[in-house]
Amino acid sequence: MGVLETYRLRIRRRRWLIRAIRKRRELRKVSNRTHKIRAGNILLFSTLRNEAHRLPYFLEYYRDLGVHHFLFVDNDSNDGGREFLAEQPDVSLWTTKSSYKSSRFGVDWLTWLQLRYAHDHWALTADVDEFLVYPFCDTRNLGALTDWLDASGIRSFGAMLLDMYPKGPVNQAQYKPGQNPFEIASWFDSGNYTITRNPEYNNLWIQGGARSREFFSENPFEAPALNKIPLVRWSRRYTYVSSTHALLPRGLNQVYDQGGGEKASGCLLHAKFLDGFAEKAAEELIRKQHYAGSVEYQAYSDGSDDDPDFWCKWSERYINWRQLEMLGLMSKGNWT
Repeated sequence: MGVLETYRLRIRRRRWLIRAIRKRRELRKVSNRTHKIRAGNILLFSTLRNEAHRLPYFLEYYRDLGVHHFLFVDNDSNDGGREFLAEQPDVSLWTTKSSYKSSRFGVDWLTWLQLRYAHDHWALTADVDEFLVYPFCDTRNLGALTDWLDASGIRSFGAMLLDMYPKGPVNQAQYKPGQNPFEIASWFDSGNYTITRNPEYNNLWIQGGARSREFFSENPFEAPALNKIPLVRWSRRYTYVSSTHALLPRGLNQVYDQGGGEKASGCLLHAKFLDGFAEKAAEELIRKQHYAGSVEYQAYSDGSDDDPDFWCKWSERYINWRQLEMLGLMSKGNWT
C-alpha cells in the first residue's frame, strides 16, 4: 500500500472516530454500571431492536463463556427487552430512537462506547443472534483464549458467520425464550463458500452458505458477507468499518493465513432462522434501515414464501467445534 493510501485510511479512521463522538448525543442512558468494569475484564458490545426473546440465552451463553460486562444500545424496542436488560447486574444499557442506518448501522454508537470504555480490554462485538465458538471452547473460556492471543502478540481474532437453520420450514421451529436455539436450528451448509481478498482493507471476503443458496442463487455476489472479526484487544484508536467485517487500522484485519499456514479462528453460529423470521424480515424491509437499501431483506421477500425451508440433502448437523475444524470452517492454528 502506498503512502497516499495509508494517509487516506488514517484520515478516514479519524473522521469516523470524530463522527462517533458526535453520535454519542443520540444515546440516552438507561442503566450505566460501567463502574463495575475492572482491568482485564472481557466486554461484549451489541445493538438490538425487539429481540427480547433472544436475550436470556444470549446472556447465559456469554456469561458462561467468560464475558464480564455487557454494553448494549437498544434502538427503540417496544417488546420489553429494554426493561429486561436494565435489570441485569452486569449490563450497561443505552437507548436511542435515532436512525440505525444513519449511525453506520449501529457502528457509530458502539464505536463511542468502545472508545469510552473498551480501551485496553478484549472487546467482543456480536449481534444477539450470534454465538462465538472457537478452538477448545468446550474446555477453555474466553479468558484462556485472550491470554493466549496476548502471549502470541495477536490483537484480533476472526470468525466466519455460519448460518444455522432447522430441518423443515423455519416458522415451524418454535423457539422459547431461554432455550438454546441450536437445539432447533442445528443444521448448516458445510460447503458452498467463496473467498476473495479485499485489497483496500486487506481482509478476506467470504460469501455463500444457506442464505446465498436460498435467496441469492441468481446473484451470489450480492449475498451477505460472512467474514467477521468479533474479538479485538481494543484501543481508542480503533474503529470498525462496516459491522464487524473489517477494522481500521487495517493491520487488524489479518486474522487468517498470511504466507502459508493457518491462524487460529472461530465461527459465529448464526441463529437468525427461527419462527418469527418472516415477520421480522417484513418489518425490516419496510423500515429500510439496513445495508444497501435493505437488499438482503428484499431478497428474502422476493425469493421465498412466508415459511422458507433451508434444509437439503447436503446439510450437516452441528456437533461441536472439532467438526467445524475438520470441515475447514475454523482453525486452532498453533494453539494447543
